[in-house]
Amino acid sequence: MQKKTTVIVITLLSLLLFGAISYAISQKMCEKESAPNYYANKITSPHIPDKLSFAGEEVPMEVYWVREALDRELIINCYQHSKTLRIFKLSARIFPTVERILKEEGVPEDFKYLCVAESGLENVTSPASAGGYWQFIPGTAKLYGLEISTDVDERCHLEKATRAACKYLKKCKNEFGSWTLAAAAYNRGEGGLQKAINDQNCHNYWDLWLNSETSRYVYRILSFKLMFENPALYGVDICPAEMYQPVPCQTYTVTATIPDLQKFALDQKVTYRELRNLNPWIKNSKLTVAAGKTYQLDMPVTPGQKYRMLFQHVDNPFLKIGDTLR
Repeated sequence: MQKKTTVIVITLLSLLLFGAISYAISQKMCEKESAPNYYANKITSPHIPDKLSFAGEEVPMEVYWVREALDRELIINCYQHSKTLRIFKLSARIFPTVERILKEEGVPEDFKYLCVAESGLENVTSPASAGGYWQFIPGTAKLYGLEISTDVDERCHLEKATRAACKYLKKCKNEFGSWTLAAAAYNRGEGGLQKAINDQNCHNYWDLWLNSETSRYVYRILSFKLMFENPALYGVDICPAEMYQPVPCQTYTVTATIPDLQKFALDQKVTYRELRNLNPWIKNSKLTVAAGKTYQLDMPVTPGQKYRMLFQHVDNPFLKIGDTLR
């Protein structure tokens, strides 16, 4: 009986030992079969320059709150990859028109980054009903000659909206005496900015205590300026072939109402989608033209243009833009 009990105990112990060994082996095999961990998220502080200017006006980089405010916006824009990457891609299509008009209107080129800060270079509408590339509210848009109707919203017309923004910025520059304050007024409004200046007896953006959005506004603009002027330094790795290049267009003058833009597009041998893509200021499937008024439609030189043809004018479309600026 004792011998039989000993055999049973030894058998049970053997089974337990075998089970433990099998479990250990299976766990080891699972570990080996698991995908290796390649995660490497490098977090580092963006470069802050010792000298910086905006529209030809010096930024006081020696002041600690100025440096820290710029650092904040750079951290945000350097690490919100999807939004920042899309802005860079859109810039190839949007900046040439904006730069040309800023030069023609006598407004410093740095203000193209105000457009970036306002809309991300897209036709978006804010909760306050500001719309288009330059984010005009309806009242201000109409005051500066932009039409807003059932069929048309010229806040979404890049050239017309940019010229309107230039007029407003030049007015603010004359009123406040500096381009930096003009940029702040664009965000805060002339009345709100003037009240802050009067209350604090301070006529310097960098020293004014303003609402949170306007306090950050010029720094947001500056952060985009730094990233665009030296993309490699801020980790932007993109080439012209990956950016949204301008679509070659020709002008079609409209002098009479088009009751059906979808039929009109077919008659012009373009798709309705391409017509609306190239003319985002059209807001309806018809275009009503009042007596004596005309509209200029952008029509593709080559309807349904192939993607690769859009960047054939670039000498080396696969050279990273950071490398081209070194």
